[in-house]
Amino acid sequence: MNRKVWIIYQKEMLDAIRDRRSVIAALSYAIGTPLLMCLVFVVLIEKFASPDALYINISNAELAPGLIRQLASQDIHPAGAEHKAKAISLIIDTDYPKQMHSGRLALVQLQGDFSNTQLASDIRRVERAVESYAREVAVMRMIARGVAPQVLKVLDVQVQDQAKPEAKGGFFVGIAIFTMIYAVFISGMNLAIDTSAGERERNSLALMLSLPIRVRDLLLGKLLAVTSFAFLGLFMIVIISKIAYGFVPWQELGFNVNIDGRFIAYILAFSLPVALMAALMQLFVSFMAKTFKEAQSYLTLVLIVPMALAMITGYDLGPELLSWLPISGQQKALMEVVKGNDLPLEPLLIATAITLSLCALLFWALARSLKSEKTIFSL
Repeated sequence: MNRKVWIIYQKEMLDAIRDRRSVIAALSYAIGTPLLMCLVFVVLIEKFASPDALYINISNAELAPGLIRQLASQDIHPAGAEHKAKAISLIIDTDYPKQMHSGRLALVQLQGDFSNTQLASDIRRVERAVESYAREVAVMRMIARGVAPQVLKVLDVQVQDQAKPEAKGGFFVGIAIFTMIYAVFISGMNLAIDTSAGERERNSLALMLSLPIRVRDLLLGKLLAVTSFAFLGLFMIVIISKIAYGFVPWQELGFNVNIDGRFIAYILAFSLPVALMAALMQLFVSFMAKTFKEAQSYLTLVLIVPMALAMITGYDLGPELLSWLPISGQQKALMEVVKGNDLPLEPLLIATAITLSLCALLFWALARSLKSEKTIFSL
């Protein structure tokens, strides 16, 4: 490394470390996010694995004892004085016994606010239980008439899930990797603003450029400092996630999220180009801003783009094109690694090449802008 670049790097790191509050703020995301996500995952798993007893309003329950028993087997009960009912009503028609006895359609009304997201899953749960009872009664009626129920079954479909246990938690894996990759954008942001817009406001940027030093060396020293903080945040969030996620009962949903040494090596290697791109992007935006506060506002908006890419990839909502783009390409490759699948080498190499090309373009544009007095003095 060039000696001048090393000196600038040391200067930027010392300035950053002196401000302990800034360091804590920069690394708070890496420290707090895994702990928060661990708590969220535990709550979600408890809800998915063992849903709570559901109490609803049931009218004329005494007319349909068989249906009530079926609901009870699904932990769905009529509301009483001891339990408050959800805003879901199951109305059994007064002619229900006659309709069932004569083999005709029996009227049962399920009422609820389907637009209420808090009730939607409970309504579907009651609906599935009622439909299950209806299928059982239909089979019994066919048997009573001497008709084999297999008549209605045309195909014998045998479903065999060949997915590995690690691959079954795609939703959770996507969120976990998203929080890790996003750490490179959060951890180095404060230093990127301070070493660019902050130094310009303190008039130290013009002083440094007046010294016998090339703009490229100055920029490279600042870039390495910001990248170091971004990479430190990534390393911390990975290590804390490895420890915290070990307390999450993944086995209750039939899968496991294993952050082993292989995954740690992969995420550190894959995310290094992303950390460089994040540092350059933040430095570029900060130098283009007029003031420190303006740089903060601009970066808040700019960070929406990588966050959107990471979230879309994490939830597996985007097209296949995302496998070839920066951030999303690295994230998709990591998701395949965690799931125990083969590494998608070709899309990863292309995504990495595009990432490094953007880094080169940003570095060239930033070095050129720092030769202008308008950028140095914020004219």
